[in-house]
Amino acid sequence: MNCPAMSASASSSCSYSTFRPRPLLPQTRLPIEVFAASDGYHHRGWGEKQPLRLLGKQSLPLRALVTSNISSSAVISEDEKIGVLLLNLGGPETLDDVQPFLFNLFADPDIIRLPPLFQFLQKPLAQFISVARAPKSKEGYASIGGGSPLRHITDAQADELSKCLSEKNVPAKVYVGMRYWHPFTEEAIEQIKRDGITKLVVLPLYPQFSISTSGSSLRLLERIFREDEYLVNMQHTVIPSWYQREGYIKAMANLIQNELEKFDSPSQVVIFFSAHGVPLAYVEEAGDPYKAEMEECVDLIMEELDKRNITNAYTLAYQSRVGPVEWLKPYTEEAITELGKKGVENLLAVPISFVSEHIETLEEIDVEYKELALNSGIKNWGRVPALGTEPMFISDLADAVVESLPYVGAMAVSNLEARQSLVPLGSVEELLATYDSQRRELPAPVTMWEWGWTRSAETWNGRAAMLAVLALLVLEVTTGKGFLHQWGILPLSQ
Repeated sequence: MNCPAMSASASSSCSYSTFRPRPLLPQTRLPIEVFAASDGYHHRGWGEKQPLRLLGKQSLPLRALVTSNISSSAVISEDEKIGVLLLNLGGPETLDDVQPFLFNLFADPDIIRLPPLFQFLQKPLAQFISVARAPKSKEGYASIGGGSPLRHITDAQADELSKCLSEKNVPAKVYVGMRYWHPFTEEAIEQIKRDGITKLVVLPLYPQFSISTSGSSLRLLERIFREDEYLVNMQHTVIPSWYQREGYIKAMANLIQNELEKFDSPSQVVIFFSAHGVPLAYVEEAGDPYKAEMEECVDLIMEELDKRNITNAYTLAYQSRVGPVEWLKPYTEEAITELGKKGVENLLAVPISFVSEHIETLEEIDVEYKELALNSGIKNWGRVPALGTEPMFISDLADAVVESLPYVGAMAVSNLEARQSLVPLGSVEELLATYDSQRRELPAPVTMWEWGWTRSAETWNGRAAMLAVLALLVLEVTTGKGFLHQWGILPLSQ
């Protein structure tokens, strides 16, 4: 793969271009209500007209950061070995892998948070949930070929990134570390040590930062680093999120533009950004920047499309919620149904938080949401593919790696418009320390009961269900008897 140039200023391997994140103003509107219509107005509820304002748009113009023309080879000594660690979720490669994969997922305290008093039940609860969900999950994986393609795609991304870095005069070995399945992050770290890597760039393959994705992987790395003398002395840096980078934004805009052209009436298509959801409390109570970064990401993509005279209506919703607690809204399934009721006939789904095809795109979006859309009155459905190994995207990741190497601070940067990152670049410990300094414990989201179909009712129903499950687990663990033991979820007492 030939690495494409990002711009005239980035046409050689010794100068690079990127966007910096910018501070966001408080968001008060529901994304499902906001559309960019061809008459120069957003329509709220398809009725009241408002002055044109892109989702999350601010008056700050977008400008590129360009480093000075210093050859990258001039700042890498011969005895240094550069490594890049790509972090991703992981996925079961066969149907037999599904249940243990789910166990690893739900045993992560950043995925299911239990009160300190009940944390000893984390693994029994994960075992219970994984066994209960495995049959349905197996059906989903069977429908896409019997396993997740995520490892194959991530390995391909690693290979292309390595080639692209070589073309930019940065010889580096690229490793893949999955959080919940092979190759596990621990396995990648052991290989990094065997290869004698002296400088490491940690690059989560999540464009936007979240507690439950990049945050979980970085916490695991923090534990590994603290326990290993070699890793303590190895220089490293983390790129926590990169949704604002020029190459990523343009690559996404290219994919959207290509899919729009497949419709008979491209200008009439609603662009439907679907992001993976997170519990609402992560954002409101724990300070997760995911929602703010996601909204700005959509803003940047729509700005890029606007430059190409593509002014379609668009919206953002969140998919893949699990359990009884409230997640980020609007939910994708509800948003699709509502669009059908509003008379939308053409819909283009954009998996905005995914850079690889996997179960959430191939089954949840392509099968479940497509069927829902067609049953809701939407006549024409399209879906933007995940980025995968798209050349501009890979080239931009390579630029991000070069820019974030520990010596990048020696490069001169001038005439820039400052953009304050929501999650700063830095080492694993520095990053988590900065994040945790503003992070609070998750309090109960509702303290008083409210009658009706309310957030209070939903929360209390979730509490009741959790208490029932915890009580069941305590009973089974203490007595050694019950259906969990009979089903093999917990070992039978001797």
